[in-house]
Amino acid sequence: MLILLPPSETKRDGGEGAPLEQLLVESALAFPELNAIRKRVVAATVSLARKPKVCAEVLKLSPKQMGEVDRNKAVKTSPTMPAIDRYTGVLYDGLGAINLPAEARTFLGEHVLIQSALLGPVRALDLIPAYRLSFDSKLPSLAAGTLKKAWAEASNKALAKKLKEKPQMVLDLRSEGYSALTPLAPAENTVYLRVVTKGENGQLRALNHFNKKGKGEFVRALAKDAAVTSSLENVEQLISWAATKNFIMEPGESVTKEWPAELNLVVSGVVQKLC
Repeated sequence: MLILLPPSETKRDGGEGAPLEQLLVESALAFPELNAIRKRVVAATVSLARKPKVCAEVLKLSPKQMGEVDRNKAVKTSPTMPAIDRYTGVLYDGLGAINLPAEARTFLGEHVLIQSALLGPVRALDLIPAYRLSFDSKLPSLAAGTLKKAWAEASNKALAKKLKEKPQMVLDLRSEGYSALTPLAPAENTVYLRVVTKGENGQLRALNHFNKKGKGEFVRALAKDAAVTSSLENVEQLISWAATKNFIMEPGESVTKEWPAELNLVVSGVVQKLC
């Protein structure tokens, strides 16, 4: 099983890992065939950070967030930490990877890819620096024009090659903006996970804040039960496993030419319980 996660705008400071420029030389990140693009995106990010006012406008930073400019300026030389620990925010707080046991973290490293706007798809335990960049950020010196144009074709080929070499179920938890950076072709064993709640009339309703929290908690449960979940091969097995952990999962929309099949994670009463 391969799980695709979005990144988060908020990130932890610090780290003890080698700087990004060294990691790229050593091809230490997933999909080293993407390193040329990574270097171009990183260079464009650093170039923008040398113009603080323009950078703040492009990245939509408030005066209190100007420290993000300094992060980007030092992105090639600052210390790194595992991606799954670097990202914070609702989804990653729900996942709580930093306090998971070693076996669960190994599962994350082997089964989770995170879609970074800066670095493309990276493994959960790949070392990355702190940075600020979103899927729709516009880097003036990036020759491709947009991050989607920079990443989409090459990242799609890299992921398709991985799945051809090792066919497996793909569970996509990314937002649509980040999905566009590494688009997935519809396939029988590929599903897009939505977190929904069921109203009194039985109708499903999409969630926002609790969507992210539900996704994080679901991935945490998968990681904690790694001995079982590492061998899940298809959606039917995933749904059956989820039921043993008190998760309600239901098939959603069917496969279309534009989008993989959908799988609903139904969170009953979450709004009333947590608001």
